[in-house]
Amino acid sequence: MPQHLRISTTFARALATGAIAVAASGLLVGCGSDDSTATSTPSATTTTAAATSSATESSAPAPSGSATSSAPVTSPGQAATAPPEQPEEVPGDFPGPSEVPVSADGQRFLAALKDKGIEPAADGTMAVSTADFICQSKAEGKSDADTMVFVTAMVGSEAAAAGKELSQEQATADAQTYVDVAHATYCK
Repeated sequence: MPQHLRISTTFARALATGAIAVAASGLLVGCGSDDSTATSTPSATTTTAAATSSATESSAPAPSGSATSSAPVTSPGQAATAPPEQPEEVPGDFPGPSEVPVSADGQRFLAALKDKGIEPAADGTMAVSTADFICQSKAEGKSDADTMVFVTAMVGSEAAAAGKELSQEQATADAQTYVDVAHATYCK
């Protein structure tokens, strides 16, 4: 193939590729963005005015079912968009009782923690939940190291809920106490 035909073929391919790219980008631009919200409010009076003016120009009566009066354009009122003036009060028993009674086993566990110098937060339900986790971990055969990671985090969360700060060493020591006391008094 002669040199000038090779150059023109290459040029034609490049030109065709460029034209396809321009056409494809034009189609994408024509599609617009992902925005699907309306940017203007439709007006019923424009269509009605056009129908009314064509009806008056024509002496024939308007066909049945055509619009001859403008319909009011409605929008959501304040009640649909504004929050209530005063928030409604939550019922006392929502989503359930405010205090969960601690079982007799839980009471023994909490008393044993207090004897070891650990004061559980609030009514002790967080501490009893930690004991439940310890027992469940033992029943599932989880390693002591895996259990300690979570118990240490739970002890730290409980201390934070009580407004206390624990050092890493203290949290680890308290977590070990939780594990020991749970195995001795709570897990069956």
